[in-house]
Amino acid sequence: MTTSRLGDYLRSRRARVTPPDVGLPEDGRRRVPGLRREEVALLARISVDYYLRLEQGRERRPSAQVLDALSDALLLDDDGRLHLYRVAGMMPPPRHEGGIERADPHLLTLTELWDRTPGLLLGRAYDVLAANALGRAVFPHLRPGANLLLTMFLDPSVRSFHADWEAAAANAVAGFRFLAGARPNDPRIHKVLRTATENSREFADLWNRQDARGKSNAAKVLLHPDVGELTLRMQTFDVRSAPGQQLVVYHAQEGTRTADALRLLGSLAVTRPGPRDDSPHP
Repeated sequence: MTTSRLGDYLRSRRARVTPPDVGLPEDGRRRVPGLRREEVALLARISVDYYLRLEQGRERRPSAQVLDALSDALLLDDDGRLHLYRVAGMMPPPRHEGGIERADPHLLTLTELWDRTPGLLLGRAYDVLAANALGRAVFPHLRPGANLLLTMFLDPSVRSFHADWEAAAANAVAGFRFLAGARPNDPRIHKVLRTATENSREFADLWNRQDARGKSNAAKVLLHPDVGELTLRMQTFDVRSAPGQQLVVYHAQEGTRTADALRLLGSLAVTRPGPRDDSPHP
């Protein structure tokens, strides 16, 4: 019998779902565990013949709509849905676009333990969802509730904060385009894009260059108003529990003036703490 990774996965998931799990009657005359093929087809609203071809490996290019319907029919969680797309040779579009974003409180608790590591949590449209104490001290203009992209272009003080504002601005725009490509229908991304375009010609010019790249390991030179020049390396991590969110972490080489400055900023942050912010963002 012809087979495929997709067919093998569909059969294995079908065997793990019982009729009562999906609101179907249990007739008690089943020779194999789980759902029948015709029941999966019914739930996914596709023909039985088409579903049979998928399981047998004779059909290997289902549409995203079919994969999402099968994911729902087989009660797959987000990881299961992602794997279903992968074995079908595709990448899934975001399951939910728009809506309220929240910072994971456990992630916030973890980042607050980093007394030498500034951290920022960014949302799907570069909204600052949260920052640890040192992150707030290093980036006073990026308090929770701000938007990194809009602040870069619409806050005049940011130009003197970056030693090379032009490079920082170009990287911010390329990163925003990279995010927008993954979520083309997200209303928050469209709102930020519209605001930036209408209020900054420099942003519009950079946007028209069509550069797209994600945040990566890079060095930044900042001119902090309290402690002077800071040379920081940046690492960016996708937040697995909240697709679209990014945790941006900065660190300094030990023994340098920047490392000493971070310790000073950390001590200042203890004496004048600010809210880390757990509130939702659009």
